[in-house]
Amino acid sequence: MHKSHLALVTGANRGIGFEVARQLADLGVRVLIGARDGDNGRKAAAALSKAGTTIESVQIDVADALSVSTALADIAQKHGALDILVNNAGILIDGPGGFSSSVFEMTDETMTATFATNVLGPARLIRAVVPSMTSRGFGRVVNVSSQAGQLAEMGAGYPAYRMSKAALNALTRTAAAEVGQGNVKINAVCPGWCRTDMGGAEAARSAEKGAETIVWLATQPDDGPTGFFFKDKSQIAW
Repeated sequence: MHKSHLALVTGANRGIGFEVARQLADLGVRVLIGARDGDNGRKAAAALSKAGTTIESVQIDVADALSVSTALADIAQKHGALDILVNNAGILIDGPGGFSSSVFEMTDETMTATFATNVLGPARLIRAVVPSMTSRGFGRVVNVSSQAGQLAEMGAGYPAYRMSKAALNALTRTAAAEVGQGNVKINAVCPGWCRTDMGGAEAARSAEKGAETIVWLATQPDDGPTGFFFKDKSQIAW
């Protein structure tokens, strides 16, 4: 892993994404904080920069195709090609405090909004970024998924979120298979239940712990894995 590598972490103005950005920067990676709200992104970048790292922000709403294309064009002009993509931005709106916790109560609007951010956003970025990685012979893509989308352990509740993460896992496997066994690695991660705005204060682990495996995969050596699902640096079932 070369310290000059450029990484984009989406949804990085807080929570796990913020911690991923911090840990990558600590390793010497040039990091761009992707945030839907530009002000929040700049504040997060400033907070991390005060800690001695060099981090910049980019405004990007992964659910909006124009926002993604504009952000990527701006990145290319100012910073060059991305070497690392962490698809961390995600939403959970069909649970306690959300719209619906049952598939029988879920609305089309809930599913559409969830898939727009959790599936179409990562797919959009992968389509835009990975071909350049392939042509340059290097790339790392980490899709932040969840055991809630793990078919082997699928249960009730959070239907739109569960289905979106299962679809993100399918995207991971499909993209990795199409790229092949070269030096572009595409993997998915379950960070676990973390104490973030999404996970809540009762969650079992810290954002720092949740970020560890994401950073580990984002900085894999040339012989690292591709097309797998990980938690705590160990492969888990889909």
